[in-house]
Amino acid sequence: MKDKNKMEVPLFDLTRQYEKLRKDVLKKMDAVFTSGNVIMGSNVKAFEMEIAKYLNVKHAVGVANGSDALRISVHALDIHEGDYVITTPYTFFATASSIVLNGATPIFVDVEEKYYNINLNEVENVLQTHPKKEKIKAVIPVHLFGKTVDLERLENISKKYKVYIIEDAAQSLGSVWYYNTSEKKFSGTVGDLGIYSFFPTKNLGAYGDGGLIVTNNDRLADRVRKLRVHGATKKYFHDEIGVNSRLDEVQAAILRIKLKELDNYIEKRIKKAKNYKDLFEEKKLYKYLDFPEYFDDRTHVYHQYVITLKNSTERDKLANFLKEHGIGTSIYYPLGLHMQKCFKNLGYKQGDFPVTEQASKNTLALPMFPELMKKEQQYLAEIIKKFYKNH
Repeated sequence: MKDKNKMEVPLFDLTRQYEKLRKDVLKKMDAVFTSGNVIMGSNVKAFEMEIAKYLNVKHAVGVANGSDALRISVHALDIHEGDYVITTPYTFFATASSIVLNGATPIFVDVEEKYYNINLNEVENVLQTHPKKEKIKAVIPVHLFGKTVDLERLENISKKYKVYIIEDAAQSLGSVWYYNTSEKKFSGTVGDLGIYSFFPTKNLGAYGDGGLIVTNNDRLADRVRKLRVHGATKKYFHDEIGVNSRLDEVQAAILRIKLKELDNYIEKRIKKAKNYKDLFEEKKLYKYLDFPEYFDDRTHVYHQYVITLKNSTERDKLANFLKEHGIGTSIYYPLGLHMQKCFKNLGYKQGDFPVTEQASKNTLALPMFPELMKKEQQYLAEIIKKFYKNH
C-alpha cells in the first residue's frame, strides 16, 4: 500500500527549471539550427564575452567540459614530466588527472575540517619543505561545494613562492571573496587561470557538457584558444599539438539564457541553505550532525549541501533511511584520490590525510537546487528527526 505521507524529494531536478525556460530555450534552439552554424558560432563568442563581463575578467574561453578546462590549463602553463603540482585529494577525479595527463606529478595535501577546502597552511608547508620544492610549478585549489577558498591568501602564496595558481571553480561559479581592502573578487578569477564546469547539475548548468577557462593574461588566453582546436591559430595550420575541446554552440545558446538568471539561482540556493539551518536548529538536529555554516554574503553559493555525521555506519544508515522515504542523497566523495588504485604509484597510504578520509566516510549531500520547495525541506528535516528518534 502506498504511503500517503511519503514525498519524493530528488537530490537535483533539472526539469523544474526547464519548465520556466522552455519557451526561451526552444526559440533559441530553433534560431541556432535555422542558422546552420552549430560549431563555434555567434553564441559561443557572445557567451564568452557576457560571462567575462559578469566575472570581470579579460578573457573567457569556452571548452567542451570542466575536465578539459583543467587539462588544457595545466598544458598552457608548460607543466610537464618532472614537474609537481599541489592539490587536494578530496575533489572530483579530473582535478588530479589533469596533472597526470600532462606528465606531471600531483602532491596531495589535506583539507581543512570546517569547509573541506584545501588547507593553505599545508600548502605553504609543502612549498617550504618538499625535497623537490623547486620543481613545484603550480597549486590547484578547489572551491569545494561552492565555498570560496581565501583568494587573497592564494594570491600571496603565488607571489611569495613563485608558483602558478589554477583555480578549480567548477562548483563555485558566482561565489566571491572579500579582501582586506574591501575589494570583492569572484572565485576562479585571481589565479593565472581559472576553470568552470557547466555540467547540468552546476549552478550554471548546460543541457549537456560544457566548460570554461578564464584569465587576465593575454598570452595564456591565446594559448588556451589554440589548444582547444588542435593547437591551431588558423584552420589546418598547427603551432603545437592540442586537443579537440570546443564549447558546443547549442550549449552556449542555452547558457546565455541561464546566465541572465544566475544571480537569482544563487540567491535561491542561499535561501535554501538558510531554510535547512533554521529547520535543523528548530528540531535540534545539531546534536547528531554538523551542517554547513550559513553565509549570506555570496562567499558560499551552495552548489552542494553536505552534512557530516559521526561515523560511516551512521551516514550509510541515514542515507538508506532517507532513500526509503523518497529522498535523494549522494556521497561526495567516497574515496580520497590518494587512495585510488590509479594513483597507487604516488606512494600515499591510508592515514596520510585524516580529514579527507573522515570526510569520505562521514559526509552526505542532501537535496539542493533553486527550485527545491520549502515543504520538501521540512519533510526531509522531519524524516531525519524520525531517524534519530528510531535509532
